[in-house]
Amino acid sequence: GFLNYMMMRMGFCERWGKWIHGCLSSATISILINGSTTREFVPERGLRQGDPLAPFLFNIAAEGLTGLMRTTVSKNLFSSYKVGRQKEEINILQYANDTLFFGTATTANVRVMKSILRIFELVSGLKINYAKSQFGCLGKSLDWCREA
Repeated sequence: GFLNYMMMRMGFCERWGKWIHGCLSSATISILINGSTTREFVPERGLRQGDPLAPFLFNIAAEGLTGLMRTTVSKNLFSSYKVGRQKEEINILQYANDTLFFGTATTANVRVMKSILRIFELVSGLKINYAKSQFGCLGKSLDWCREA
């Protein structure tokens, strides 16, 4: 799957991929209800909240989004925001499960950003929670942001 693909792209050896797959596929869960545990069952898919591997595996998966952004910028499909005297380009910052994108406020950039997010959802199987997401543009009106 996507996680294994990303691990190989990042230079993890095949053995590591098999270990991680083994950890994820052999996990069982039981639930504590009123002091009593239920019978163990196998989760149907994905990482579970509280899984000690989850933050690390999320970072590996999130690297896929960074790669998409890097490719898009290198093909001049997205115009990064420039900061400082040296006009360093900045387009993505990630911390934990938060991601910030930076770019010039153009409708073309907005369209590209929407495409990047959709592609990431399709290839990774992860879902972006748009209800918890915000979009804003420096130097543009709120109306412009809504219409873009």
